[in-house]
Amino acid sequence: MDTAARTGDGPADAYTHAALLYDSLDELVTAAAPFVQDGLAAGEPVVLATGTRTADALLEAVDAAPGVHLVPRADTYDRRTATAITAFRRLADRFVAEGAARIRVVGEIDFGRTERDRLEWQRYEAVLNEALSPWPISGTCVFDTQQLPDPVLAAALATHPVLATATGYAPNPDFVEPARYLRELPVLPEPLEETPPRLDVRDVADFIALRHAVAAELATVRGHRDLVDDFLLATDEMLSNAARHGGPPVDLSLWASEGTVVCRIRDRGPGFDDPFAGYGPAHGEDLSRGGMGLWLARQLCDHVDITQDACGVTVRLATHLR
Repeated sequence: MDTAARTGDGPADAYTHAALLYDSLDELVTAAAPFVQDGLAAGEPVVLATGTRTADALLEAVDAAPGVHLVPRADTYDRRTATAITAFRRLADRFVAEGAARIRVVGEIDFGRTERDRLEWQRYEAVLNEALSPWPISGTCVFDTQQLPDPVLAAALATHPVLATATGYAPNPDFVEPARYLRELPVLPEPLEETPPRLDVRDVADFIALRHAVAAELATVRGHRDLVDDFLLATDEMLSNAARHGGPPVDLSLWASEGTVVCRIRDRGPGFDDPFAGYGPAHGEDLSRGGMGLWLARQLCDHVDITQDACGVTVRLATHLR
């Protein structure tokens, strides 16, 4: 077995994405320690973005080698998936600027407590295959089969092209092409949408007046003000997108409770068929060309869902204010 097959390494300028499903810490260490050790031997920075239990086990296995960098899981896997992608891109860019040809990451997601949160992180795992593809990262995502629910474990198999086991790394026969996987994910209902909206505007004629009306409604919502302000900015960006890229009429509905805010914006434009949209600026590093609205919204809101049908496109934003 060659080194790449054994350790999960890949082309120098491309991302590799492996899943390691383990039943015990011993199984975790047996499968993941060679990945860490071979990275250190090659002079590659190794990042552990995991829970404390996992990090401690791997550090002990490699005698706390100085080339291992601990990154708090909460700092990397923020509550927003687009923010986590940006964090890994910046991490890789930092190490490359310091002279590294490649970095290795052992990641362990906190999938949250609700089905809604779990689906968001399942989406993230599929998106990573595209969103990090140009970055020189060898990634191994670890999944505790004793703690995680079956849908998460099934998603792990569907979203990683490589499997890591005690005998090495090998192609994953259960891997699903990411765009297909993303298109087949369900969009769960928001319970607030079953209640009367705080604001319901059809066929928007004055976008400036509507923005003021949304801001006035959100000003009365109880919750962390930074989160409310972020939600307002995301709503503004999506309204601008609907006006600029969609087709009339544009409708907006806004719901708010003490714990959650939801906004649904619908236009009658032709839409787009890109399940990876909004997980990075539309025009890459050239931010002067714009194309940042959806990317910003994904970083500012807990959930951003885009659906379309023969009549148009609907963008739904949702944020928990606690």
